Amino acid sequence: MPARDYYHETVCKALEKDGWQITHDPYRLKLTRRRNLYIDLGAEQLIAAEKDIQKIAIEVKSFRSASEMKDLEEAVGQFVLYERLLKRYEPDRKLYLAVSDDVQQSIFEEEAGQVLLEDQIIRLVTFNINQEAITRWIT
Repeated sequence: MPARDYYHETVCKALEKDGWQITHDPYRLKLTRRRNLYIDLGAEQLIAAEKDIQKIAIEVKSFRSASEMKDLEEAVGQFVLYERLLKRYEPDRKLYLAVSDDVQQSIFEEEAGQVLLEDQIIRLVTFNINQEAITRWIT
């Protein structure tokens, strides 16, 4: 089992407050008999108007190392790999990168982060650490 991110529980609580049901903790992608990858969370939400279920997977990142750019490089690499595999094995589940409001402001409002969002390389969900609440969905 992989180690949990520093804000794992915060994101779980924030998603639940936002109406999501955590269905997988972690969400396992089984590749072969001996290989597995683990996305931090899987969640579902009933969309009442459409009578449908929206499925997501969340990769939580805290960006707490000495280099935010190194953290970004690793997060993007994971995101791209996980998204490609989800598209192949569970195409109706969308992947999001969960980051705090502070990280969103310090990284994703600068050029490198903006390119990733504008070119739709990643999708973000941002959360307020103190309120344990989702603040934005950026797709």
